Amino acid sequence: MLSRISQLGARIMREGRAAAKLPSSTTSYYRGQPSQVLPPAKSILFSTATTSSDHDQGSQYKEKISVTFVNKDGTEQTISVPVGMSMLEAAHENDIELEGACEGSLACSTCHVIVMDVNYYNKLQDPTDEENDMLDLAFGLTETSRLGCQVIAKPELDGIRLALPAATRNFAVDGFVPKPH
Repeated sequence: MLSRISQLGARIMREGRAAAKLPSSTTSYYRGQPSQVLPPAKSILFSTATTSSDHDQGSQYKEKISVTFVNKDGTEQTISVPVGMSMLEAAHENDIELEGACEGSLACSTCHVIVMDVNYYNKLQDPTDEENDMLDLAFGLTETSRLGCQVIAKPELDGIRLALPAATRNFAVDGFVPKPH
């Protein structure tokens, strides 16, 4: 990508220098239409350097938070999750057993997680009516239950702990699916 940008910059510089050498009254033809070719009013500068604000903007997408998943057997797995990613996606990328049968489309409750600290739970956006409808179908529902597909990583959630329930209900398959041991 950088080499293509460099090539484009070099082309712009060449064309700018070539245009500057033409007399101001030169007429050219583009698709049969005469047009005036004027020298550039100022030099065209092209740089691939980034400003500090560009760097800051890019770094916000690379920021990660620490999330601990607590399995039904009590074992814990702490992972780094990029800001903006759902806990369902993060679990799948890290081989954590969080099903997500509907792939995050709010059509099941198989990515049910329990936020273990109410302070973190209170930092989440309120669940939508659609999420609450699916949570009503979840096995082991608690006051701090959420769907993993709806919990999105943000800096204030750094250190959040999510418990995976002992079983899930997948009505599309057979109504009740216990998680394997």
